[in-house]
Amino acid sequence: MQPILPNIKDLTRTGLREVVSSLGEPAYRASQIHQWLFSHRSANMDDITILSLALRRRLSSLYAVREATLDEHLEESVAGPEMPTTKFLVSMPDGQSVESVLIPSANRITACISSQAGCPLNCTFCATGRMGFRRNLSPGEITDQVFLLNDFLAERYGETKKITNVVFMGMGEPLLNMTNVLDAVQTLTDQHYRFSLPQRKITLSTVGLTPEIRLLGEASVKTKLAVSLHAAIQEKRESLIPVARDYPLDELKRALSEYSRKTGQQVTLVYMLLDGINDSPEDARALAKFAKSLFCKINLIDYNAIVNIKFKPVYAGTRELFMRSLLDSGLQVTVRKSQGATIDAACGQLAAERGPHIPEEPY
Repeated sequence: MQPILPNIKDLTRTGLREVVSSLGEPAYRASQIHQWLFSHRSANMDDITILSLALRRRLSSLYAVREATLDEHLEESVAGPEMPTTKFLVSMPDGQSVESVLIPSANRITACISSQAGCPLNCTFCATGRMGFRRNLSPGEITDQVFLLNDFLAERYGETKKITNVVFMGMGEPLLNMTNVLDAVQTLTDQHYRFSLPQRKITLSTVGLTPEIRLLGEASVKTKLAVSLHAAIQEKRESLIPVARDYPLDELKRALSEYSRKTGQQVTLVYMLLDGINDSPEDARALAKFAKSLFCKINLIDYNAIVNIKFKPVYAGTRELFMRSLLDSGLQVTVRKSQGATIDAACGQLAAERGPHIPEEPY
């Protein structure tokens, strides 16, 4: 039985430099290979014709070129020519499945992508958490999601439709896979490539892992940071996000303050309103107190109902009163209605339905 070769797309530029150096090739070959893999989207080593035949054969004996595939997609029902929110099930080369979503709005097309297969954090409102943790995604698997969704846009709507923003708000906790996520960010923002975004158009989302937030503040990246807060009362937050027991709100607030001071970046506090859970006047006052001294904006979102998880979205009047309380405290607040409710767009729902096709053990 032939051994399974590693995927060369999982190597960073640094990793590729080490490989070509071990083969006696000059360092610039690594940049050439990286460009052909991620800009020209080469499907195999033979496509990289800028390399000698001997080098291509040597690399082919050591590495394969594999990419993720779009298994299926669901489109939200919309009226007229509007582009629908579209959810994708993406299969990785080893058979793991993750979810990605295209979210159109008036002036942007956002790709919401996954950083892990499954998630270890088990947040009570999240379908992904119920799947358990499978494994981290590699840099190549992360970028594949963006490229595949961008290809879908071009095929469906023409070359003028392109992804303008990327958010790491799909399956998994990005800061638990920070090295691979930041490597993927470097590829997605490489200005020499056909597909390239400014780093400020990429948002990393976290449930509030304070050591990792501090590490991100030290990194030389200009991505945005969003924190899934969902409650500003410690006991209540722990009931929604179990890992919050290890990262109390006062510690999280200090970490976010340090992050903004070091990076100059405004933090987004994401607050999902849950009927009868975190939508009271007391909850609004606690959120205002938490946010008051931070360089932040608050993004209120509706809850996408998930089968077998007993939460409900709030009524419009409750949301309005909650928002008004925050605005009266002088805070910057946006309200975003969760898109994709008709296609189970909350993270993990589509992949959970494909559960039998997901290996029982982490890769």
